[in-house]
Amino acid sequence: MAKTKKFPEQHQKPPGMEFKMHPQPEIIRPDYKGSEKLKGKTALITGGDSGIGRSIAVHFASEGANVAIVYLNEDKDALETQKMITALGKDCYLIKGDLKKEAFCKKSIEKAVAKFGSLNIIVNNAAFQMPENTIEHISKKQLEETFETNIYPFFFMVKEALPHLKKGDTIINTSSVTAYRGSDHLLDYSSTKGAIVTFTRSLATMLAKKGIRVNAVAPGPIWTPLIVSTFKKLKDFGSDTPMGRAGQPSEIGPAYVFLASKDSSYITGQVLHINGGEIVGG
Repeated sequence: MAKTKKFPEQHQKPPGMEFKMHPQPEIIRPDYKGSEKLKGKTALITGGDSGIGRSIAVHFASEGANVAIVYLNEDKDALETQKMITALGKDCYLIKGDLKKEAFCKKSIEKAVAKFGSLNIIVNNAAFQMPENTIEHISKKQLEETFETNIYPFFFMVKEALPHLKKGDTIINTSSVTAYRGSDHLLDYSSTKGAIVTFTRSLATMLAKKGIRVNAVAPGPIWTPLIVSTFKKLKDFGSDTPMGRAGQPSEIGPAYVFLASKDSSYITGQVLHINGGEIVGG
């Protein structure tokens, strides 16, 4: 798939539906060949119905993992992701609900373990954003929704999953380039993404002696439903990166495979930056 530099203007209501996007995001490269790096593993991915989450799920399945996907209400996208995974000969279990509710997070872990009998990889990926150009326009309601979606469930999911994880298992969190360079129109969102970096580093230290590794990925501008449902101008989306374009989910998914597999066995508490060449710290 040619990497698009210009996108047609379009808009959806949050949380956005991938099946309505044009062009469709590339989820996995046609020439991607799995090598059983995650054979026999079970992964749970929040926000796995579309975008980066869908790419993670499909890449994991390509590498031999069964996958549980947690999503809010995007049924058509979730079913399409499930179809893509079953076509690869792996099982995909769909879990629908609101991650802001701790009880639902607990139930999600219980359901995944009951379905597959084990749990080896947790990917905290679901996120919410709503651009505002001034702090005065960020209401208490929006602030609460952003934090309760973007960071609270990370605590809830890990807390419930930990009794099921063992030495060699992994936790991967999705942060953002905005955690490092900030964002003048995503103040609350970028604040949660900064919290995710600190959460990752602190949790990695906490779990190191148990042999459970914790890392993160900090994407730059990636063509996903989150973008078309929250940004008003899309034509030049991603053009301000050194590479001059936005990324595709297919360019993010392999990083999660790396962090979930033994290839990264000596890596914990770190953040991979996949952002089209922007130089950031950490």
